[in-house]
Amino acid sequence: MLIRETARSAWRSLASNRLRTLLTMLGMIIGTAAVVAVLGIGEGARSSVEGRIRSLGANLLMVRPSFASAGGVRSGSVRTLTRKDAEALEALLGVAAVAPEASGSAQLRYMASNLNASVTGITPAYLEVRSISVASGVSFSDLDEQQRARVALIGANVARQLYPGMSPLGTRLQINGSAFRVVGVLAEKGSGMGSPDDGVFVPLSTHQSSLFGQDFLSTISLQLEREDQADQVIARLTQLLRLRHRLRADQEDDFDVRSQAEMLATMGQITGTFTTLLGSVAAVSLIVGGIGIMNIMLVSVRERTREIGVRMAVGARRRDILRQFLVEAVVVSLAGGVAGVGLGYAAAILLSRFGQWATIVPPYAIGLALGVSVLIGITFGVGPARRAARLDPVEALRFE
Repeated sequence: MLIRETARSAWRSLASNRLRTLLTMLGMIIGTAAVVAVLGIGEGARSSVEGRIRSLGANLLMVRPSFASAGGVRSGSVRTLTRKDAEALEALLGVAAVAPEASGSAQLRYMASNLNASVTGITPAYLEVRSISVASGVSFSDLDEQQRARVALIGANVARQLYPGMSPLGTRLQINGSAFRVVGVLAEKGSGMGSPDDGVFVPLSTHQSSLFGQDFLSTISLQLEREDQADQVIARLTQLLRLRHRLRADQEDDFDVRSQAEMLATMGQITGTFTTLLGSVAAVSLIVGGIGIMNIMLVSVRERTREIGVRMAVGARRRDILRQFLVEAVVVSLAGGVAGVGLGYAAAILLSRFGQWATIVPPYAIGLALGVSVLIGITFGVGPARRAARLDPVEALRFE
């Protein structure tokens, strides 16, 4: 009951100076709103990046050529990964599927439309490993790969640019002057890491022989049976490729292996660092708001000196006065925090809807904002409250 009466008394005191109370709360409102909005943006960015990486496929390992070094200077990519390497990796324990690929850039032309885009040579297993589906038409078959067929799958953006308002299926697409029959259009994945929307995909054998005349691979993607087997598979993979490439013990690997879990962890650290940095900047305004609360409470103590003397004269104890002013500071801070949480949540929704930013306000952000608001109120309110409690009753009654 005592706490409830103290809170009511504090609220009545604050309500008697509404404009001053509102201006005092403004710093807390802005600071809390900024913290909630920044955490929402950071969480949305982390979720978006994680979704992009997972869209590359499930339980992936990616093997790429490393860089050659001459005299301590990196000279270029090593062209050592071959289809024989990919076939050997299929026998590794813990590997569910292997998808070799070779990449290049080529000029595309259909009728009067032309476009420069990436052209990737793949095997039929590639679509399943990379979690890519065909929206219309069909995919490659093993027979297409064996016969070096001139067939192509095109991304959604390529289809829109080269075939506006029409179906590309069955048409003859010129790739670097060679005619390819379009047999399928890939489902749209959206822009991001490794998005197939802007590319064209042909059988790997055709890519290596007819289009680019290269016998090396740019990437070998491995789909694992279980994600927790990544470290064991990487160890077996490294040992196998070193043996196949005849590398001595003192020689570095001429290939790099990246796991999906490693990419997720790296991107999580990056987004987490930026979120922490931006959140720290936003938190400065909370400190400014706390200083504003302390200043107003000091002014309030001075204005109500005679009132404090009267209360002490009729039996109020020093701890009652301390509690009264401390509760007032916490009420101002918490009310500003609640309003700021609502404003920050609304700002996150508006950014998501109109700014094309992915925002997710996590529950912990709301709890954190309100908890910090209470802490700010206590921290910056205890000084003025102690000053009020230490006033001499006689001197306070004489105060004009």
